Amino acid sequence: MQHFLKSALIASALALGVGMAQAQDLAPLNSDSEPDRMDWSELDAKFGALPDVADGTKVGGVSKTLTNEYWRSLGEGYSSFASAHGVDVVYQAAQSEGDQLGQLSIAETLISQGFSALLFSPQTDANLIPALEKAMATGVPVVNVNDAVIPSVAHYVGNVQKDNGVRVAKWFIENHPEGGKVAVIEGQAGVFAAGQRTAGFTETIEAAGNFEVVASVPADWSRELAFNAAATILQQHPDLIGFYANNDGMALGVVEAVKAAGKAEQTAVFGTDGISDAYAAVRAGDLTGTVDSFPVLTGEVAMEVALRLLAGQDLPRVVATPQALITSENVDTYATTDLKALRATLMAQ
Repeated sequence: MQHFLKSALIASALALGVGMAQAQDLAPLNSDSEPDRMDWSELDAKFGALPDVADGTKVGGVSKTLTNEYWRSLGEGYSSFASAHGVDVVYQAAQSEGDQLGQLSIAETLISQGFSALLFSPQTDANLIPALEKAMATGVPVVNVNDAVIPSVAHYVGNVQKDNGVRVAKWFIENHPEGGKVAVIEGQAGVFAAGQRTAGFTETIEAAGNFEVVASVPADWSRELAFNAAATILQQHPDLIGFYANNDGMALGVVEAVKAAGKAEQTAVFGTDGISDAYAAVRAGDLTGTVDSFPVLTGEVAMEVALRLLAGQDLPRVVATPQALITSENVDTYATTDLKALRATLMAQ
């Protein structure tokens, strides 16, 4: 499948006038394991301070949806960094996380409006490929920013998706040495991040030898679908000790199902993303934890990467951004709006 996809992308690139050498140089991207990578904290040390930004620079951002706080926060990061460097930014998103054609239309419209660089957060690994090809043909740099991964993209900014699930699995292994039954509520099928988060959790917890993943079902990032899936799983496995959900919205739906089943004391629930509602639920004792990937900071880093590319810097294909497992034990450490303090905390990890 990857060979077919790469061949198709090369053919498309040639049709658009992009050189064969450029297309062939880019193997299908796995952002978690790509060897050409660096940590976000090393940008200044390896490439120096951000070069002066040319007058009139404008950057366009295309997101999944603004109904999810995570993507609104990512846009805040874009805007704050752009504003500090005199850059105009336009940030648009599809109406829902399932509106793939709508998102593609937004991306193609932005390409036609002459932006200096583009930041894409695709809904699936494939839906923005046509827009990427058009941008490549016009020489506009594109940065893929969390969390679906366009296989042919030249630059990606985001966290290690598999590690989200690994961190949660390690919590269960440490806190439930006796083992037990657990379940996964997956995101959208066919999305890189959902598959990696699920694989990280499942592979790690099954390797412990005394845990059983009794169910792993997609809920398409929907709180309602997650509630329904969790309710069914709890009926089938009343001795379940925990859930891992691929995002916080679904995790909060799982929390509702766990409470409705009277299992709150028995069944731990973890999410992913670190939205404010998840932090509040951790503080309230409803949600056991979340893996925060710090979207505002990620947005700042992605904008910085785009501006460095415009300045001609030869950056690695992947710039990895931070993440941390948030529980009641450390929630106050990470629940800060002071990005300078947060950066210092994350750099010290």
